[in-house]
Amino acid sequence: MKIKDGYLLREVAETNVVVPVGAALNFSGMITLNGTGAFLWKQLSQDTTEDRLLKALLEEYEVEAEAAKRDLSEFLARLKAADILE
Repeated sequence: MKIKDGYLLREVAETNVVVPVGAALNFSGMITLNGTGAFLWKQLSQDTTEDRLLKALLEEYEVEAEAAKRDLSEFLARLKAADILE
């Protein structure tokens, strides 16, 4: 899985914002990400798996595996619901 073409992560006034471009301009919402969300977004710029994302998350942050897995699943579900993942 990875982020579909047409979405860029930008930092605006110290806030991580996902900006739709090109064909993705039809996206009518606004996505802001915290630091962890931005980290995961960057990981998703290349094709990866949920297991690899979880491993990267656990290596980058001091967090319990169960909490990381739960939060990762929720994050991915939101991206899928917004049709941002391929």
